[in-house]
Amino acid sequence: MSLPSTPMCPPRRATRPTPRLGSRAVLVAAILAASLLPHPLAAQRLNREIEAVLSSIPPARRGFWGIHVVHLAGGRTLAAYQQDRPFVPASTAKLWTAALALSRLGADYRFTTLVTAGGPPDAAGRIAGDLVLVGGGDPTLSGRPMPFGSKQAAGDPLQAIEDLAAQVTAHGVKRIDGNVVGDDTAYPWEPYAEGRAQEDALWDYGAPVSALTLNENRLALGIHPSSRAGGPAQLRLSPPLEYFVIENRVRTAAAGETRIQLERMQGSRQLRVWGTVAARSPTSRFIAVEDPAEYAATALYEALARRGVTIGGKPVARHRFVNEMESQARPGAAAGVQLARLASPPLSEILEITSKESLNLHAELVLREVGRVRRTTGSRQAALEELRAFLGEVGVPKDECSLVDGSGLSMLDSVAPRALTRLLAYMHASPLREEWLKLLPLAGKEGTLEHRLEKAPPGSIRAKSGSMTRVNGLAGYATGKQGSTLAFAVLVNNYTAPAAEIRALVDRICMLLLDEGN
Repeated sequence: MSLPSTPMCPPRRATRPTPRLGSRAVLVAAILAASLLPHPLAAQRLNREIEAVLSSIPPARRGFWGIHVVHLAGGRTLAAYQQDRPFVPASTAKLWTAALALSRLGADYRFTTLVTAGGPPDAAGRIAGDLVLVGGGDPTLSGRPMPFGSKQAAGDPLQAIEDLAAQVTAHGVKRIDGNVVGDDTAYPWEPYAEGRAQEDALWDYGAPVSALTLNENRLALGIHPSSRAGGPAQLRLSPPLEYFVIENRVRTAAAGETRIQLERMQGSRQLRVWGTVAARSPTSRFIAVEDPAEYAATALYEALARRGVTIGGKPVARHRFVNEMESQARPGAAAGVQLARLASPPLSEILEITSKESLNLHAELVLREVGRVRRTTGSRQAALEELRAFLGEVGVPKDECSLVDGSGLSMLDSVAPRALTRLLAYMHASPLREEWLKLLPLAGKEGTLEHRLEKAPPGSIRAKSGSMTRVNGLAGYATGKQGSTLAFAVLVNNYTAPAAEIRALVDRICMLLLDEGN
């Protein structure tokens, strides 16, 4: 196996004529320039060490590896192996979403959620038509503590709805003649990207994308054993909203392991659960909701009813499809009066928790918002067109980065390792550098890297991980012993070794980088 050292080609810049220097000045300038570049022998050594790591894997278990390591100060490539080949990136794709959103929307950008009606309540507190809950793409309407690293316990997942309901009743609303409408037309209704596994739609990590997102579009299904062996398990939903119709076939096992299976037909709110739960061992599963806008409308409906509001209609969803003009489908957002409003935390906090916890839904919503703000529609296609324009600014050829979503969950995504190091170099040199670096988990300390690379010196590695079935990757920055910073990307596809073994080898390669960059 060979790891050829190849130069990284930086974007071309306008040049000025170089002034003539005396021989001594030329010699000094050459020495100073050379001191900024790693010695060729260092690159050769790193290549050999990485080759030794990869050679430790039996060929039948090895899979496809792509590696690119760049010295940021000098722009020299230290290691390169299949660096321009396309790989499925998994969640390292979130680096592109975060960089695009930070560049296009700004660190202080906020999402907004509204409640509107066709007119104000009359003297008796009556709304003549519908009450509309208007989603603005906010991914933080949940009990997840923010900002990242907050020591607070998880809060009430429906607190945002309670706050909105309180604002509505503070306006004197006592009766609603129409429906409670969940309006997610800020983005076209495209809940799933192409190339995702069908079973992803059942679980919280694959929850559908909607401009009206509540509790990250998921429910916790608690499974509690009976007091007697063979007895039926008790199922509890949290939050306790009447949303799923559940067929319970789970029994309590006197001994043995918990084995639970779930099934939900796409487009259905009927959930079938079967299997066994071990005695005295309650468990839970996080299930994605089918229609987030209807789910949020249901939550607001119940919150208002608890406050004594009489509602003539029912909770319903309002979607806009890709072939519809935005103005055709958003009367709740475009007309009437505003009865309640909530603003999200700043985008910088949202991107930090998205990256460090690798939250798929958050990444998808952020991508859609870029499309809405920059290209007037929140479609996935509009957002990806803006991403392609960003690729040109970074200096990445289109064939080295082709994404169909913002999270990396699609198997149709493809990114070359060299594209990732170009992005990392671009953002490191940009005015957004400080905000950008805060988004990446610190090895051995934060988020998805909390229990990885724990032997690395504190603060020496910041990187985004990615993993799916037979996909593993890590991309970010490594600071060597002499203080020089390297950008690196390691992507692995189609391996047959255990994922933990591949992950350990990726980490070994990253540890090698800490001896380089002198």
